[in-house]
Amino acid sequence: MSEVEVPHAEPEAAKFDRAIDALEQAAVASEGASVGKPLDLASREDFDAAVKLDPRAVRSRLDRVMMGFDPELGLDYLHHTGCLNAIFPEIEAMVGFGDGEWRHKDVWKHTKQVVLQAEPRLELRWGALMHDVGKIKTRTITPEGKVQFLGHAEVGARMFDKIERRLHLFGNEPSLQSTIRFLVLHHLRANQYEKTWTDSAVRRFARELGEHLDDLLCLARADITTKRPEKKRRGLSQIDELQLRITELALEDAKLPPLPTGVGDEIMRTFGLRPSRQIGDIKRALEDAIARGELEARQPNEVYVAWVAANAERFGILI
Repeated sequence: MSEVEVPHAEPEAAKFDRAIDALEQAAVASEGASVGKPLDLASREDFDAAVKLDPRAVRSRLDRVMMGFDPELGLDYLHHTGCLNAIFPEIEAMVGFGDGEWRHKDVWKHTKQVVLQAEPRLELRWGALMHDVGKIKTRTITPEGKVQFLGHAEVGARMFDKIERRLHLFGNEPSLQSTIRFLVLHHLRANQYEKTWTDSAVRRFARELGEHLDDLLCLARADITTKRPEKKRRGLSQIDELQLRITELALEDAKLPPLPTGVGDEIMRTFGLRPSRQIGDIKRALEDAIARGELEARQPNEVYVAWVAANAERFGILI
């Protein structure tokens, strides 16, 4: 009885090479070189092997796609060669999602344009690619036929977490990973600004966004893809106004002390305290609370007295 010949499994290195060749093709296309039509160079199995063997090599090619002169073309190469579906099926699901029965803009076309319009910084380009990924899972149609994507930013942030757990593309750069997630989660906030916002609301917005403020405003500008010139002008003007108000208020706050004159005297009278180091400690604690956003700056004395009363035990004050 003759032995049945069992085919040898293909080396993982061969699969890796095919996947990297396909990713390289997309990267070169994004960088503006002529590479011809996208070629079906690799399979899902090849890309799985590449991510497992060397996620950094995969990331480096994807970064080049993101940062290229023509990232839209690079992303199309990822789609047509099967890279996108193999590595990011959540993003592949956006292809063709829209422009159909419910007449809302095609999410994939919009996403590619946002990537192109975003400043060429890794955190912005990756944030742009991921910002609407949650729309696939959140689309609803009202009885009136209106399309809604309620909560898609929050869903998108959780999907980004799941993608990272699967691929480990950003594990060696926790700051970049957290920034991309922050942008996905908060990408709608700047476009919600209205002229009627109070100065306190603008300060709170800037404080909550913290170090990500500039990135988020840049992404908000890139997220305006309307083909109607007047609507685009209004949207960009709205974000510019918000940024100007943030800047002006920051300059104003830098010139003025956060606490009103006489708050120390009022605290001493209210709690029967004498001039001492304790009063200085209380005032510094009040300033810290203002910096953290727990209190508003330059409010009437009674606001700060009430806060001290609520924290009396902390300062050794008997009430």
